[in-house]
Amino acid sequence: MNDLRPLETELLAAVANATDEPALEAVRVAALGRNGSISALLKTLGTMSAEARKEQGPRINGLKDRVTAAIAARRDALKELALDQRLNTETLDVTLPVPEPPAEVGRVHPISQVVDELTAIFADMGFAVAEGPDIETDDYNFTKLNFAEGHPARDMHDTFYFNPKPDGSRLLLRTHTSPVQIRTMLAQKPPIRVIIPGRTYRSDSDQTHTPMFHQVEGLVIDKSSHLGHLKWILQEFCKAFFEVDQVKMRFRPSFFPFTEPSLEVDIQCRRDKGETRFGEGDDWMEILGCGMVHPNVLRNCGLDPDEYQGFAWGLGIDRIAMLKYGMPDLRPFFEADVRWLSHYGFRPLDFPTLAGGLSG
Repeated sequence: MNDLRPLETELLAAVANATDEPALEAVRVAALGRNGSISALLKTLGTMSAEARKEQGPRINGLKDRVTAAIAARRDALKELALDQRLNTETLDVTLPVPEPPAEVGRVHPISQVVDELTAIFADMGFAVAEGPDIETDDYNFTKLNFAEGHPARDMHDTFYFNPKPDGSRLLLRTHTSPVQIRTMLAQKPPIRVIIPGRTYRSDSDQTHTPMFHQVEGLVIDKSSHLGHLKWILQEFCKAFFEVDQVKMRFRPSFFPFTEPSLEVDIQCRRDKGETRFGEGDDWMEILGCGMVHPNVLRNCGLDPDEYQGFAWGLGIDRIAMLKYGMPDLRPFFEADVRWLSHYGFRPLDFPTLAGGLSG
């Protein structure tokens, strides 16, 4: 114990040779831990005489201080070395473009954008938005809307039905948003002015049809509504939606079970090189169906057709989105292709307004 220099030389060499912080920690524990070599020397001081303790104490504590200082210095050096290695491996190429924030990269789907546009237009006319379930009863989807029992729309090849219940009744995926008209008339008293955007389902699939698609309907019920009001609403809607100053429309007789009289509406357009422009040209395009609400539908909802009357209309959201924004195929709407969405989508903070322009 008289000569501590060999132990000091050994410990300082071990500190200097430690290549990382775990190795250095192992050296510290071996020297200064509870069972370390220097700790063992300190424990012997209690068994020494006062004279020997006076001589050996400063020598052992001096060794402890020098080893502790060497370990601290080596730890700082290892930290600097690790930082240098990290900086060399985690380089940042400042010549690369700055990543765009999520609000700039993300896009609103055209369907969501068009629904917002429709809502902005009709809200300006005093319409509220009504919603209902996608899964409907046969009664709301067909019977209360004046569909006859043998109507082709009730067939399995047109409608998605669920398995029959024990009582024989079947739920179905709604084929139009018209059941929400029924729910609205049953839930509130006239006057009623609502639009109903939502998903609908029919067994059909090609370039212009999908099994699930989007539709918007409008309903007005009061004591004095007539076809003149309907015509004005549809003209104002088409001018606002297609963002044109004037639009010509023609109304042709048609048949729908839930309206009488029933009309199909064509809008003036010009087709040129695969592009369709509205408000000009000599061509016509069918755009929607409409009519006065059938008296039987009013009776089915508890309304007296001798006191109340109204009109309704419906059109495909996907189709008018294709027409307005030049999309040739309906199927990519539902394929979740980010490349398609980045091309046709809308910036998330560009909310459509009539004052600021629907499409920016």
